[in-house]
Amino acid sequence: MRRLSVVAPEWWDYTTLDDALLSDVARLSEKDLAQLSRDGFRVVFHETLEDFYLAEALEYIEAWRASTPDNPAGICGPIGPTEQLPLVARLVNAFDLNLNALNAQFWGMDEWVQDGKAVEESHPLSFKKADMDLCFNLIRPELRPRPENLHFPAGDVVGYSASFDSMRCLIMQGGQGDVKHWAFNDPPKRQGAWKDAPPSPEEYCKLGTRMVDLHPMTVMQNARTSGGGRLSEVPSQAMTVGPVETWKSGRVSIWQAGNHDNPFGMRLTAFMIGKGLPDSAVPMSLLANHPDVVFHYYRPAIGDCSIEMH
Repeated sequence: MRRLSVVAPEWWDYTTLDDALLSDVARLSEKDLAQLSRDGFRVVFHETLEDFYLAEALEYIEAWRASTPDNPAGICGPIGPTEQLPLVARLVNAFDLNLNALNAQFWGMDEWVQDGKAVEESHPLSFKKADMDLCFNLIRPELRPRPENLHFPAGDVVGYSASFDSMRCLIMQGGQGDVKHWAFNDPPKRQGAWKDAPPSPEEYCKLGTRMVDLHPMTVMQNARTSGGGRLSEVPSQAMTVGPVETWKSGRVSIWQAGNHDNPFGMRLTAFMIGKGLPDSAVPMSLLANHPDVVFHYYRPAIGDCSIEMH
């Protein structure tokens, strides 16, 4: 039986991994991180935040330009990071990119759940609200995508998931949280069939869009980054896109500027993907089995894993 989490003993997470693996990760240099690239997995460094967020925004433009009225395509985008979203709107306006005419698509990745259902757009933490306020409402009205082409994992979850079959999601973007998730694909609770070992990668990757319980690390992180520290105001459940939809996306593009994870975490998932070590206690590592994954880093944030008091 694997050891208990040092953070939440009733959950799986990366602290249940073998000490030797964790030690190897902590020793990785910036050069070592870059050399984890292989066929199907690329590590890309950006020297400035301006370049980092502009490159992320340009992936929206890349995906939307590939859409046609009879062969619609688009991108699945995160909330966290969000700095790219106003840049996306500015680029669409500057290029006169008519998303309506292109039949361009957008998928939101996730949404908070309260009282058993996804929160309304009026909720201050709503991810849909953030997408609309920071991006789509900033696009000139005549260029905006059709309302029915904006897909969010709330309400008709079956229809949301099916849209990945009827339209092309060329790129799925994401950030990485403290618990090493993409979207809200958190590690599961340590109970039932998963009491002594986490689900196999094959079992976890059968999961589609669904409601999930959030790991305590995720709740605490979102209280810090979005809730002003008010832990009691952050929901403990969410709707999330799943591995099933992720594997229907052409490319998975993960963006790490150092705001949502630390130097150790940013190394850990790249190491596990680069070395082909998927483990559902580290959900991001499951992308080792996806055919096209790119990790983007703001290079100055990579830092090191030395231990010292500040």
